[in-house]
Amino acid sequence: MSNPPRPSIGYSIPTTSFRPETSNSHPEKSPIPPPVYPPGGSRFPLPAFQQDQISSPSISPNVPSAANGVKTGSPIPHLSTPPGPPVFTSPVRPAAVPFRASPSTPQPLAFSSGSSLPTSSPPHFSNGSVELQHQASDLREDSTPVGEAPYVLFSAHKVLKQKKQANIPSLGFGALVSPGGEVSPGPQVIQRNPHRCQNCGAYANIYCNILLGSGQWQCVVCRELNGSEGEYTAPSKEDLRNFPELASPMVDYVQTGNKRPGFVPVSDSRMSAPIVLVIDECLDEQHLQHLQSSLHAFVDSLPATTRIGIILYGRTVSVCDFSEEAVASADVLPGEKSPSQESLNALIYGTGIYLSPMHASLPVAHSIFSSLRPYKLNIPESSRDRCLGTAVEAALAIIQGPSAEISRGVIKRAGGNSRIIVCAGGPNTYGPGSVPHSFSHPNYPHMEKTALKWMENLGREAHRHNTVVDILCAGTCPVRVPILQPLAKASGGVLVLHDDFGEAFGVNLQRASTRAAGSHGLLEIRCSDDILITQVVGPGEEAHVDTHETFKNDTSLYVQMLSVEETQSFSLSMETKGDIKSDHVYFQFAIQFSNVYQADISRVITVRLPTVTSVSAYLESVQDEVAAVLIAKRTVLHAKSYSEAIDMRTTIDERVKDIALKLGSQVPKSKLYRFPKEISTLPELLFHLSRGPLLGSIVGHEDERSVLRNLFLNASFDLSLRMIAPRCLMHREGGTFEELPAYDLAMQSDAAVVLDHGTDAFIWLGAELAGDEGRSAAALAACRTLAEELTEVRFPAPRILAFKEGSSQARYFVSRLIPAHKDPPYEQEARFLQLRTLRAEQRTKLKSSFVHFDEPSFCEWMRSLKLVPPETN
Repeated sequence: MSNPPRPSIGYSIPTTSFRPETSNSHPEKSPIPPPVYPPGGSRFPLPAFQQDQISSPSISPNVPSAANGVKTGSPIPHLSTPPGPPVFTSPVRPAAVPFRASPSTPQPLAFSSGSSLPTSSPPHFSNGSVELQHQASDLREDSTPVGEAPYVLFSAHKVLKQKKQANIPSLGFGALVSPGGEVSPGPQVIQRNPHRCQNCGAYANIYCNILLGSGQWQCVVCRELNGSEGEYTAPSKEDLRNFPELASPMVDYVQTGNKRPGFVPVSDSRMSAPIVLVIDECLDEQHLQHLQSSLHAFVDSLPATTRIGIILYGRTVSVCDFSEEAVASADVLPGEKSPSQESLNALIYGTGIYLSPMHASLPVAHSIFSSLRPYKLNIPESSRDRCLGTAVEAALAIIQGPSAEISRGVIKRAGGNSRIIVCAGGPNTYGPGSVPHSFSHPNYPHMEKTALKWMENLGREAHRHNTVVDILCAGTCPVRVPILQPLAKASGGVLVLHDDFGEAFGVNLQRASTRAAGSHGLLEIRCSDDILITQVVGPGEEAHVDTHETFKNDTSLYVQMLSVEETQSFSLSMETKGDIKSDHVYFQFAIQFSNVYQADISRVITVRLPTVTSVSAYLESVQDEVAAVLIAKRTVLHAKSYSEAIDMRTTIDERVKDIALKLGSQVPKSKLYRFPKEISTLPELLFHLSRGPLLGSIVGHEDERSVLRNLFLNASFDLSLRMIAPRCLMHREGGTFEELPAYDLAMQSDAAVVLDHGTDAFIWLGAELAGDEGRSAAALAACRTLAEELTEVRFPAPRILAFKEGSSQARYFVSRLIPAHKDPPYEQEARFLQLRTLRAEQRTKLKSSFVHFDEPSFCEWMRSLKLVPPETN
């Protein structure tokens, strides 16, 4: 339950003695992407890591929950659009329930955009006889907002001074760090080199003390004085606000290769990296028809300048040639072994064109997709020869080039990561990286081990060439997820399972290609000397860099990011090394990366948190949702199998009990304990985690659980929270929606309900409503539109399933709701206020509609732990 320093298997490598040093502003939500500056080596083992990206939209303030993945950005084109819904006003109205309607995004610390939280005036420091004037307070109040999306989210806005109180493993302390989006024009953009501490490497920031006369600044991490070459010399501290890094807790340092002044992205300036589709040819007719429709829609959605390549694979690899405009043609390579250098040279130095911009190759691409034919031999899907590994090797070869472009044969440096998108309908059973068709093969264990290592090495090779491999699987044939996952993971890509090659697959195909991905990402983490980072979980690995020639005492933690996308996040677990004597602790996160516009970005975020002695004041500052996500990532990390998932459910129980025993209070004249009222929503979030798809028994196949686990460990805060606890929205007359707790009491026969569970979205129609054709059609259309709006920028795009009360598919919906119907009426009304609006006959009808089973409600679960269910807020 604590974050042990011992290395975690698989994805995590805990650091036993890491001492990041950095100053941090108090914002608790600021995702940060990786910067690119001279790295400073850290020899500390990197805590925990996973890879897989998921979209993490930041939701608008008027939407109930920021964690739901709602974004205000323009929607990504869908392959099919549901019937137009009736016009409805604000999609969601405040929840009529005693719980936070939009806590998904924890309250920002003082600097977040639109935040008007009061901040205590910072102290003045003196260094010897020289007074250093700290501008934090003035500058913070007028600082330019960081933006809507949170970049760094802390589990608490304050830090306890006493080590014994602070390091309670069951609750823990930490932060979620996300890369953030593209650089946008604004006062936080700086086109010059940053001022950095010559001792520890930290960046000058809003919390530094400045000597106005000489321009010297004091590092918040190591307290050393540094010169600014006179740049920070100013008559007053108000004049220092002209420096973005001294006026805002987050800044982007931008350097362009040709020093052109206009780094700001415009559509014509973007040199998009190529996308290569690697397509399974061994599909039956029904699957192939769906795949063809998705592929046709996909290429129609691509910008005209996007370069695309198409490779088909079965027993052989066909590299499609765009030089023939009238007919689909391809060069064929054998699939049983890796392509020889000779054959690759013949391919890439030949006359064929294998990467071509869409404006020149769209008709050819359509003809290639139309020419695909269903598999003819009478062989089961799982036994068909598929040389997926060889096909990906060929894709890497044509991306590396040289490959002639149709436009004057000029080869340009692409911005960001290239992408290989594999469309797979079955396992890799032929050639390198393959496993036998049958598990009963006498040499299967050895061949599986060899295949795993080969796939991981291929993924690392792709990453070295700035190429991300996404694997989109669909159909009913098992794809052997454990074999394919290392390829996607090591390259910084994602593996996603779909029921078929239809709409959800097509949407994910489009979103996989359009999500911006930077390259050469490096994350630096510095903290005050009082703070120890014990574990890191996320899409990266430890980076061994040496900056000691530049900085004398650089003890920062460096993480190499496998790709740089705002849909990802890193989970950092922290402890205090000893009792803290200072009034504040500082954290600084710097991300260096090259973006899709070929600019080198260093995004620097500094956070300052106050320290307190009062446990109650600390608990008041805890952000329940962030704490729940951090706990969930540490827990799911160890749930590598179904049996381990069962063990992790037990640790959730123990964790909740331990928090109540150490931070709660005992009920007078009773053996029961009360959970701390300041964090009353945390137990319910952890109860959802325990019974949901990540740890519970909702997901049937272990492959599905493995995919969800990898997605979750790398996911942004928004998607992570939704994968833990579903969001429930009931459709109301007039087209509005009311947010309710995710309890089965929402299953009212005259209502329609939308349930957003991160990777799945469900629409449930009550039997009475479904009987009214007109009302049910309008409600279904409105629910469908809302579900798409909630998930419009999420990657992977969730499947959206609609069904009626009592249908067999409704079990997917029912199993994700807490069975609160088992609780006494007074508890139901206290936690689900909407019940009070029902008439007596409606209450009776609702009560009679439930099927009783043994699974406990939340209140029953709390009592089984000898705890009093927390009161609702």
